[in-house]
Amino acid sequence: MSTVAVVGAQWGDEGKGKVVDYFAVQADMVIRYQGGNNAGHTVVNDLGTFALHLLPAGIFYASVDNVLGPGTVIDPEALLHEMAALRASAGLSFSRLWISERAHVVMPYHRAIDAAEETQRRDKAQGTTRRGIGPTYADKAARAGIRIGDLLAPDYLAAWLPHVVAQKNALLAAAFDLPPFACDDLLARCLAWGEQLRDHVVDTLPIVAAALHADRAILLEGQLGIMRDLDWGHYPYVTSSSPSAGGACIGAGIPPSELDHVWGVAKAYTTSVGEGPFPTEQSNAAGERLRAVGEEYGASTGRPRRCGWFDAVAVRTAVALNGIDAIALTKIDILDEFERLPICVAYQVDGRRVELAPDTRALARAEPVYEELPGWRQPTGGITQLEALPPNAQRYLRRIQEVCGVPIGLIGTGQQRAAVISLDDPFDQPGRRHR
Repeated sequence: MSTVAVVGAQWGDEGKGKVVDYFAVQADMVIRYQGGNNAGHTVVNDLGTFALHLLPAGIFYASVDNVLGPGTVIDPEALLHEMAALRASAGLSFSRLWISERAHVVMPYHRAIDAAEETQRRDKAQGTTRRGIGPTYADKAARAGIRIGDLLAPDYLAAWLPHVVAQKNALLAAAFDLPPFACDDLLARCLAWGEQLRDHVVDTLPIVAAALHADRAILLEGQLGIMRDLDWGHYPYVTSSSPSAGGACIGAGIPPSELDHVWGVAKAYTTSVGEGPFPTEQSNAAGERLRAVGEEYGASTGRPRRCGWFDAVAVRTAVALNGIDAIALTKIDILDEFERLPICVAYQVDGRRVELAPDTRALARAEPVYEELPGWRQPTGGITQLEALPPNAQRYLRRIQEVCGVPIGLIGTGQQRAAVISLDDPFDQPGRRHR
């Protein structure tokens, strides 16, 4: 079988939850490899519509092992709330949910610092969700973090936590004039979280290594997209981890040589939440129509998404950085009512044609170079065969393949799990390590 990474090829919110859920029926294991509850993956199945913020999108399959890898950052309160909600609404048991003891904990002071920093930036705000993700990753890098495994080590935690809390309280008072956190209260909460999560906390490395050795089918699920990557996104309007295929290997514990396929997920148009350059944004009636018809509001925050035309430069950049084999193109049905459909095939930056996304300052000066294709003005929702699509829709898809340089392997035609046109299957193809 294969190990397949599913990565975002735009700014996030591309439909990765639907794609992972679709492929998870063939998987033995789904691993969430980075990020926290600052973004959501929407899954629509026979049980209802669900926004997963921390749990992997394979959680609805009883036979699938679901792993939160060491590259994630976990707010225990948010995770326990999400588990309780799914237990009540979908009857899930979580008997095959495994949480890496190496994953870092989002603490209450991380959320407080995140919110205070964003407020202090005023007109320079970065659009953070204020969920504490950035400060948690900062503590991880500064070697000042609390890890999930620490929640099950009361003696260690009792010795280490006062040192960390003293530092955070000093920062909160000096920089933001905020009240301190009580260390005893935080310690009690940490130990309570540990007890509630005890059955799920493990060293995930042996589990993942055994799955690789047994040649099991593994899906790696990323959060956000390459344009929000810490190194390759438009810094500082980025997340605090790497949603790339390279980040998948580190964040899941998968050797690069074991990665068979990389699928990039992209919408048939483009959206972005938060601040930063967005060359194809439509701050007009077209953008409003995309938002209304596509229901473009954040799954975690409810914030309205910025909407624009398909940006092949962003997707081409994702292909270059991730080694993408195929694209899963979602929400083609949202374009049904548009008469003309521009595709951004390049940027003009200071009079120069650019075909891969530049750094932030140049991106802010970028002017999209459009090719305009005719729309189809026919319903495509729920179609499952390529030949059943209107001719102009097929033409649109062919042009996207041409300008992005990789084939489209799956087309989303609606929210439901079955509303797809499947043209390829990564689990049916020989992978890099099997060739």
